[in-house]
This record gives sequence, C-alpha cells and structure tokens, in this order.
Amino acid sequence: MVQELKNSYGHLFEDALINDILQVGTYKEVPAGFTLMEIGAYIKGMPLLVSGAIKILREDKNGDELLLYYLEKGETCSMTMTCCLGQTKSEIRAIAEIDTKLIIVPIQKMETWTAIYKSWRNFVFESYHNRLNEMLHTVDSIAFNNMDERLLKYLKEKARINNDKTIRNTHQEIAYELHSSRVVISRLLKKLENIGRIELHRNYIKIINL
Repeated sequence: MVQELKNSYGHLFEDALINDILQVGTYKEVPAGFTLMEIGAYIKGMPLLVSGAIKILREDKNGDELLLYYLEKGETCSMTMTCCLGQTKSEIRAIAEIDTKLIIVPIQKMETWTAIYKSWRNFVFESYHNRLNEMLHTVDSIAFNNMDERLLKYLKEKARINNDKTIRNTHQEIAYELHSSRVVISRLLKKLENIGRIELHRNYIKIINL
C-alpha cells in the first residue's frame, strides 16, 4: 500500500503527509459494481483513490439516476468533503466502475491537515475546482447537447475509464445513467451501428470507431 499511495499521490503530497495518511487511513479494495456511498447516508471518511475508478451519480425524486462524473487514480470527491465537514447526509451515490483500491481518511484529520500542510490545502481546493467544472460540463451537456452527442461522449468516456472498447452495460443501464429512456438509447445505438461506429451484441457493445 505504501508504494501504491506514493505512486498515486507522491507528486502532490510531501513525505510527512504521506506518512500521516498511512498511519490513520483505512485501505480498501472493492470490486466493480460495489456501492461505496449511498444517498442519505452519513459520511465518516474521505476517499483517496489509489487505482481504479468510481462513478458519482445523482438521483431525482422518481429514483432515476444521472451520471455526474468519474473519480480516478490520484483524485477525491469534493462532494464527499463537503458532507464530511458539514456533517450532513450524502446527496450522491458512489459506485465502483471497475475494481478499485482506495484509502479512507477519517474526517477528523481533514481540518487538521488543512492547517498543517499546504499541499493538502491545494489538493482540496483543486478537487473542488475540478469537480465543479465536471458538473458544469454535465449541466451544459444536458442543456445544450442532443442526446446522440451525450451518448457518444458517454461511450468514449466509458471505454477510456475501463481501458476496454467493449461496453458491458445494458441499454437500460445506459439510459439510467444518461437520464433517458431505454427506447431512445436503443434507437441511437442502432443508428451508431448502422453507420459503422459500434457493433451491438446481446450482452455488450463493441466500439469500432468513435
């Protein structure tokens, strides 16, 4: 775990902070599909991703989900930090997109490290900035882009995160994450197949040229 933490955060944090994280952090390995954080739950720690990827989702009053952004190696979730510091319930759902390794930092250390370590302060502020930009891109995409553009972006990002040109999600799952209907998503996927950009199979989608 020591080397993995240094590989992921050594360029961001000084050795003293790395050592503090190792002393108080809880190391976890979770499989793809594992729910790390649920809407309405209280958050007791802040995740630092060592490897893998986590998708962050919002849910509307009808229970439909919307994919906000992904967290990857060397990142954390600013919405988690907000909930931790405010001791409020989570307003997001976090699910491992692929097998993921992370270290959970207790909330008691967050304010202490902000006062002690400049690198931690910079990391927290940059995380807020990056997540805010990603959420603005999501809002812009919903407001200004057609669903076919959103679907293309979704497939490209999914392939990049998983490092695999095979997308193993059902049409319904994609529809949930894009806050659309299965009928619309199936129609657009078929359109992409007809122009040779993807291949549709029974249990997966193969990317040909996006």
